[in-house]
Amino acid sequence: MEQVLSPHDARLLEGLRAGDEAAFVALMREYGAGMLRVAMMYVSSRAVAEEVVQEAWLGVLRGIGRFEGRSSLKTWLFRIVANTAKTRGMRESRSIPFSSLGDDTGGEPTVDPDRFLGSGERFPGHWAVPPQAWAPEGRLLSQETIDVIEREIDRLPAAQRAVITMRDVQGFTSEEVCNALDLSETNQRVLLHRARAKVRGALEEYMR
Repeated sequence: MEQVLSPHDARLLEGLRAGDEAAFVALMREYGAGMLRVAMMYVSSRAVAEEVVQEAWLGVLRGIGRFEGRSSLKTWLFRIVANTAKTRGMRESRSIPFSSLGDDTGGEPTVDPDRFLGSGERFPGHWAVPPQAWAPEGRLLSQETIDVIEREIDRLPAAQRAVITMRDVQGFTSEEVCNALDLSETNQRVLLHRARAKVRGALEEYMR
């Protein structure tokens, strides 16, 4: 299997394997904050999440010699921190295995059924109450709006919260999220759709 490392990743990897402290510091600066956010999805406090990240960095240092470059360096890092956090969360009985959250892709409707026309209407299944248009960009970028988004993301089920955070906040590709969280592409897509729909619904309420 061919390596998929970018030139930037290859330089970092070379430095890490050579014991270059500057390479390790660069890696921490680039990904440390994102790793902390992922860890916080699985444990109960920031302090515990920080311990998880420290443990994950130790795992990185121990495993860097075995890393074959079959995924991006970022994907590999986030898989380590996600697995470390899930293990810590289960050990403290404050979380459940991510894989057991599969039912999160089914169950409740993504959008309130009352917003669609019923079977007795002229156009059944079409919008009765369509989504509201987005507000001007300035309002969307206000701190108050950002607070609404972050609050709604925090309320999401763990699987949805993890996927939308990694995709829409941290800029992961769908493939990277699937690899880091051990999800199928279909599962990842459904989780992201549900999460985005709930966040959008909260924003619509706020914009009214």
